[in-house]
Amino acid sequence: MTTAPPTLAGARVVLRPWHDEDRAPFAAMSADARVMEFFPALLSRAESDAVVDNIQAHFARHGFGVWAIEVPDAPFIGFTGLAVPRFTAAFTPCVEIAWRLAPAHWGKGYATEAARLALRHGFETLGLAEIVAMAVEANVRSRAVMERLGMSHDPVDDFDHPSLRDGHPLRRHVLYRLKS
Repeated sequence: MTTAPPTLAGARVVLRPWHDEDRAPFAAMSADARVMEFFPALLSRAESDAVVDNIQAHFARHGFGVWAIEVPDAPFIGFTGLAVPRFTAAFTPCVEIAWRLAPAHWGKGYATEAARLALRHGFETLGLAEIVAMAVEANVRSRAVMERLGMSHDPVDDFDHPSLRDGHPLRRHVLYRLKS
C-alpha cells in the first residue's frame, strides 16, 4: 500500500501531491520555449503526461519526490522537490533538488521558498546527509536559486550530462551541493 506524499506548507507556497487537473498547465509549461530553454526539447502532451506519471511512480518507489506547487492566486505554478537521478555520474547515487515554474511566477521568490521546504523535508524528515542540484552552465536563474539556498559550487564537480551527446550545447552542467 502506497502512502500519499505529504503536503508541505510555507508562508506563500504549498507543495502538494499532483492532481489530474495539474496535467494541462504542466503540459503548457513543458511546451513553452522559455520554460524549456535549458532542456533538450519541448514536450508533447503525451510526453508531459509521462513525466507526471514518472513523478508519481518516484514517490511510490522512494517515498519522496517532486511536488506540485500552488500559491494563493494559482492552483498550479510548477513543481519542486527531490529526486534520484536515473543516470550514472561521479556524484551518483544521490538525491537532487529540482524546480520548474511557469514564467508568470518567475522572479517572485516562489522557487526559493518551495525549494527550502523540500530541503527541510529532505534533511529533517528523510535524514539525508547531502542534496545536490544541477543545471546547464548558462542557466543563471536556477544557479541564483541554488546560491540563495546556500548551496556550494566547486567547478571540479561540473560534468557533461551523460544523457546528451558529445557537442550538444546543453551537455555541460554545474553541480551544487548542500550538506545537512
